[in-house]
Amino acid sequence: MVVGLFTRKKPIPSVDAVYGDIVAAARLPRLYRDLGVPDTVMGRFDSLALHLILVLRRLRALPPPAESLAQDLVDRFFADLDLAMREIGIGDVSVPKKVKGLGRAFYGRAEAYEAALAEDAPAGALELALARNVLERPDDPALATALAQHIRKVVKALDAMDFETLLTGSALQTAVGVA
Repeated sequence: MVVGLFTRKKPIPSVDAVYGDIVAAARLPRLYRDLGVPDTVMGRFDSLALHLILVLRRLRALPPPAESLAQDLVDRFFADLDLAMREIGIGDVSVPKKVKGLGRAFYGRAEAYEAALAEDAPAGALELALARNVLERPDDPALATALAQHIRKVVKALDAMDFETLLTGSALQTAVGVA
């Protein structure tokens, strides 16, 4: 059947709930107040990207339809980036270029965090990746350690979740202590 070959299936209905959960976890005031994430446009991008990457990492380890949800979340993230650029006044002509740059940043961070969270990662790899990509004061080892501890706690909680739990729309918030 050629007709279905080029059509995208409808997103999983829970994508809005899961994405909202990721956004809420990324906006946790403690991240900005206590853990060194700068409360800036780029700081918020980095926090959102980080939390999305952690959820995508978990979804990759789960059976179908987790892969579909992961793609829907990435699509939603980039649609939100596009909208945010337009809302802050970036001209329509510049938006695709800016989003493309943020896309490269997102995938670069995803690669760095994946490597840092791997079982065979060297000690301090996560702290280094977070300091380089997220922290307002990258030379502050205490902040890097505190943020890395937070991220490891989130990863551990996500690793214990099944697909249905992730779909609730409050799983990540629960993991970070919001809900």
